Amino acid sequence: MSEPEKSTLELIHTAAKAEFMEKGFQAASLRNIVKTAGVTTGAFYGYYDSKEDLFAALAGESYEYMMSRYKQAHEYFENLPVQKQPEQMGKLSAECMNDLLEYSCKHMDEFYLILKCSEGTKYAGMIDDMVELEVEATHKYYKVLKQLGASVPKIDERLEHIMATGMIGAFFEMILHKMPFEDAKVFLRQLNDFYTAGWMKILGQ
Repeated sequence: MSEPEKSTLELIHTAAKAEFMEKGFQAASLRNIVKTAGVTTGAFYGYYDSKEDLFAALAGESYEYMMSRYKQAHEYFENLPVQKQPEQMGKLSAECMNDLLEYSCKHMDEFYLILKCSEGTKYAGMIDDMVELEVEATHKYYKVLKQLGASVPKIDERLEHIMATGMIGAFFEMILHKMPFEDAKVFLRQLNDFYTAGWMKILGQ
């Protein structure tokens, strides 16, 4: 990419980020973005076909990393021998969330866009999608515990959903508040201890 093309794209991205952050995706004006960037509409369409494509260019990579890493952690855990799963649950969860925290702290603007400005895009459902993954993984873990001979109490699905939403929401609160990474690591460890102990208590483990 030549230098003029690069600087034009950077101007578009800077203007778009400011517009999306101020107004959200739905209310953001492509006309304002182009005007603020100081480029022509034709120049914009040389890079993107739509406002949706532009938002995806700003937030898509961070969204994909978050979702793929979260899914990967669950898949790895589920593929462990059942005997190892109880002892590895807290450890693997902490490793995954630490990785996601470090990544998120390096991409705070992108996650602010996803969490606060993405209504009207596929990214708006990120937390809900993560909650569904968490609840599904919880149900699979119940089966593992039963295989190992543990007594698993009947847990209301509404409570499962509330617990998972609280856990993931608490994680992203640290990002929305732009918490320094070193502070956030301490808080994340405490949150992990809190939720792991809570689930162990509920499950009678």
